[in-house]
Amino acid sequence: MEARCYRLTSGATDVIITTAPFPEIVYWGAHLAHFSPQDRHSLTRPVANGRLDIDSPITLMAENGHGLFGAPGLEGHRNGLDASPVFTPTRVAQQGNALTIFCEDVNAGLGLVSELVLTDSGVLKVRHALTNQRAQPWQVDRFAVTLPVPERAGEVMAFHGRWIREFQPHRVTLSHDGFVLENRRGRTSHEHFPALIAGTPGFHEQQGDVWGVHLGWSGNHRIKCEAKTDGRRLIQAEALYLPGEMALEEGETLHTPWLYASFSAVGLNGMSQQFHRFLRDEIIRFPGDKPRPVHLNTWEGIYFNHDPAYIMQMATRAAELGVERFIIDDGWFKGRNDDHAALGDWYLDENKYPDGLMPVIDHVKSLGMEFGIWVEPEMINPDSDLCRAHPDWVLALPGYPKTTGRHQWVLNLSIPEAFDYLVERLSWLLGEHPIDYVKWDMNRELVQPGHHGRAAADAQTRQFYRLLDTLRARFPQVEFESCASGGGRIDYEVLTRSHRFWASDNNDALERSTIQRGMSYFFPPEVMGAHIGNRRCHATFRQHSIAFRGLTALFGHMGLELDPVTADAEEYAGYQRYAALYRRWRGLIHSGTMWRVAMPDATTQVQGVVSEDKTQGLWLVSQLAMPDYTLPGALRIPGLEPGARYQIRLEDPSTLPLTGAGGHTMRKLPGWMTSPVSASGEWLAQAGLQLPVMDPETALLIVVERV
Repeated sequence: MEARCYRLTSGATDVIITTAPFPEIVYWGAHLAHFSPQDRHSLTRPVANGRLDIDSPITLMAENGHGLFGAPGLEGHRNGLDASPVFTPTRVAQQGNALTIFCEDVNAGLGLVSELVLTDSGVLKVRHALTNQRAQPWQVDRFAVTLPVPERAGEVMAFHGRWIREFQPHRVTLSHDGFVLENRRGRTSHEHFPALIAGTPGFHEQQGDVWGVHLGWSGNHRIKCEAKTDGRRLIQAEALYLPGEMALEEGETLHTPWLYASFSAVGLNGMSQQFHRFLRDEIIRFPGDKPRPVHLNTWEGIYFNHDPAYIMQMATRAAELGVERFIIDDGWFKGRNDDHAALGDWYLDENKYPDGLMPVIDHVKSLGMEFGIWVEPEMINPDSDLCRAHPDWVLALPGYPKTTGRHQWVLNLSIPEAFDYLVERLSWLLGEHPIDYVKWDMNRELVQPGHHGRAAADAQTRQFYRLLDTLRARFPQVEFESCASGGGRIDYEVLTRSHRFWASDNNDALERSTIQRGMSYFFPPEVMGAHIGNRRCHATFRQHSIAFRGLTALFGHMGLELDPVTADAEEYAGYQRYAALYRRWRGLIHSGTMWRVAMPDATTQVQGVVSEDKTQGLWLVSQLAMPDYTLPGALRIPGLEPGARYQIRLEDPSTLPLTGAGGHTMRKLPGWMTSPVSASGEWLAQAGLQLPVMDPETALLIVVERV
């Protein structure tokens, strides 16, 4: 095949691919204003002594047959044969910024199609499709997307977590060997969010070259960043298959999940802004394209104690607060009085709701609010009518004990009758009730997931997608929230089927500050569920002011998670104030460009959003702990028009810290807080705005408006 060079280009990013003698990305970085195909010859590699006598490329499949000596992009065999494929391009098709490369290994009887798409946002999408071209099955052990990154990528940032503490960033130096994230919990997981960022050492929010990737997959996965012994680096991402789980019959095709990748020459903000723009352009779609409504979810208000008359009182009070969507959480279906029983029995509990759901729904609608409800369809309690009737519907391997988690097992969605049962019951729920919103929970990992004695974690994930696809086709007006004990299933693939993520079961504003910041690297605020909880947090028992809770929930899709009937006057007024503040600013928050600012004092966290026309900016300053210094630094505000002048004001005066009180941290406020101040966008970016001394676990909301 003739040696050719292909260019995918956007305003910020270019990707240069050669396809002969093998497909290889030779450049992925900043946009090239003066590129010529001849330029690629400057990167022809030498061949080192003491090794193979040929060059070993990092191809799109990273084949060991080229002498790469690392983890290849494809591992498998045909009864022990055809186990070391090397793919040769046969045809290449380019349409704009989409490139499709067709390859084949005649010896192994395998066909490969690689798709690369560079979007207008600068996000690169890559996936592979493998086809078995012979009669005998080909066992797939691994199937990954491989992307090269430059040698200067010497540091890796990834995210760890746990229930009620998701999206915690950490960093490792990448000089030798590799760093691996591996998830075997059967869902995206709190512990290992499927994303990784490689960059120049010391990269931060506004500085450094960074290459970020996210695997759009809601099941088991593996992501690796490796520094090879020759100094080259690569990122490899894949769905992780359990032993014997994936085999291709003749003519069958297997796709990798899409890998989404972003390069930024201006640090993590540039990467995030590309991902946010991509999601807004191509994935996030809300029915009716309406603003994100203020939620009230009943869980932390009443738990399983459902009384329709009382719930209607809650709805009345919620509407007075400015709530626009009212959601009944767990406990509405028959026998569900705690978390020990009834999952799978998706019939209304007539003891709790003797007149059905409609009186409550009608009342909620009469108050001008939308109505939502909680479900957990993928689960089954051992103590349920469904399990007693169909114990064989449990996802498990025969002969082994079935471990419960939160007193529940998992329903095997690969059983047609089980799948059809869920479609029928959920169609009853959504078809016979005017429900606008579904909170879809998933509270248990997959332990020994099996179907007909074989591993079935991958199949369970695909059947979950099919179930959601079926319901969305039947009920296109319904919005779905992805919740899995909070942040256990948050990724781009499930976002193609849902409209909101529950970021965490933890409404503690201090913990949420870190969780939501971590999530913001890959997701914009409008899909991040962020609730104001009770004064004493349900998850941690920590207590915060309504101002700290309200402002922390502002930079997401705001809701309340409490009982408004029992709220005292101060709390009630606070809920009302911050719901109104959210409604006032959500248009900007959910459409503008988001920025995170690295402060010299790590106890001070700053994030903001600037309108597309740069006429407005909204900035949240959170003091997470006791400041390191007696005086805070200046906040240098990015994203404004350098030559324009901006008026600066405090948006929520109720958060002004007390001054002059004995023992307090601050005696006098900075000047801009007591008299009007304006400054140019250039000055605010380079010199900045002096912050006040703030108490631990408090926040300020600052507005900058173009004069």
